[in-house]
Amino acid sequence: MSIESEKGRAKSRTRIFLIEDHPIARHGLAQLINGQRDMVVCGEASGAQEALRLVRNARPDLAILDITLEDGNGLELTRTLKGLDQNIRVLVMSMHDEALNAEVALHAGASGYIMKEEAIEKVLVAIRKILSGKIYVSENITLEMLQKQAERGRKAKLASFDQLSERELQVFQMIGEWVGTQEIARQLHISVKTVEYYYHRIKQKLHLKNATDLRQYATEWRHRNDRA
Repeated sequence: MSIESEKGRAKSRTRIFLIEDHPIARHGLAQLINGQRDMVVCGEASGAQEALRLVRNARPDLAILDITLEDGNGLELTRTLKGLDQNIRVLVMSMHDEALNAEVALHAGASGYIMKEEAIEKVLVAIRKILSGKIYVSENITLEMLQKQAERGRKAKLASFDQLSERELQVFQMIGEWVGTQEIARQLHISVKTVEYYYHRIKQKLHLKNATDLRQYATEWRHRNDRA
């Protein structure tokens, strides 16, 4: 193969950027991807700050990132990357099989969420599905998400936002934006105990079992309203 044709083939490959703080895991992913005729790793970073410094010049089509990084949060990094370039697709990898993390990752702009424990070939399945314009989520998490959505749908029929006071609705909106309890108290100039009381009242009125359900419901509600 001539140098010119080799360069042309490299340019036609999908460019993938890896963000993973474990060198062995990152090396394994790089080998897997570079072994594909239509993909190439265009850059690597061990943390969020390094990724933001390198990704502009790397011009990736897709970034694969760990949800837990030494110097940052993968979900926040996802939002930042999408802010830099809406065309960058993001696949989040995690050791945690929590539907909440997957939902938040998708809300943050990710196109996929995959468990690290899955077979290595599933990574290629996820990449190709995302590149085709679809969403990829690990099967066990997909099932959990569907179950939770069905349960929240039943509860939503019983709940009415008309029951929330103006301040309760304000707190609910901030919960959906993942603002912490102390920060809510600071911004609203109230005590942390008062915020916790609002949490309790909102859960009662919306028929939610716990703080996790509350955060999930608030996140989904905010996401729906953002798209409206």
